[in-house]
Amino acid sequence: VELVESGGGLVQPGGSLKLSCAASGIIPSRAVWGWYRQPPGKQRELVASIEQIGFTKYADSVKDRFTISRDNAKNTVFLQMNGLKPDDTAVYYCNARGLGFLYWGQGTQVTVSS
Repeated sequence: VELVESGGGLVQPGGSLKLSCAASGIIPSRAVWGWYRQPPGKQRELVASIEQIGFTKYADSVKDRFTISRDNAKNTVFLQMNGLKPDDTAVYYCNARGLGFLYWGQGTQVTVSS
């Protein structure tokens, strides 16, 4: 199974982007999906996650600005990012994990700059 992210790009501060992560195969519905990011020169960090029943978690730095959602039927997860700041600049990765499996995408670049 491969995960493919899309939707990254260059955006001005205050702008919005919507990232998508699609799986090439079947992801168990019980999987926890997550979005992570790795800013330049820093470690990868969790941005948001969503469980099968829809329970979500967010990093404090993105609460009230980012929204994670999933479409189990399409094996796809989304990250709506509003109010983007220069500190949000990073490579964004999605993953899907559960008992016995862990899949990562290749990442998509998000750059917030004027």
